[in-house]
Amino acid sequence: MTLDEAVRAYQEDGYEVTHVVESVCSGCGGRAFEVQLTGDQAVRRTCLGCGLKEFVADSDEFWDEDDAEECACTCGGEEFAAALGLSCLPDGEVRWVTVGLRCLACGLCGVYEDWKIDYSPSRHLLTRA
Repeated sequence: MTLDEAVRAYQEDGYEVTHVVESVCSGCGGRAFEVQLTGDQAVRRTCLGCGLKEFVADSDEFWDEDDAEECACTCGGEEFAAALGLSCLPDGEVRWVTVGLRCLACGLCGVYEDWKIDYSPSRHLLTRA
């Protein structure tokens, strides 16, 4: 299963994923990351190429450094390709986000976090993978 397929297959609360956007470092264009998450539905990725830390979707609003934990695959790998799945309403507003990761060591894909977006406008999240 590809990362895109894994993210689209996951439909929390019946929200169909309408867009999947691959994470790409805005600093160097890298596509390999270490990923941290918190218990407050926040995800931050660190580019393995240049070290730039970037938040996924609206995670910067909910980030708690003291609560952050490194993501790890069941194989023990801690380096990932990442993608953001978005469930959009017909008017283009985002209602749900899903963060999927593909382990670069073994290739296993899965959803690591998801959360509901309950505000508008939210279309800007389409560019925050």
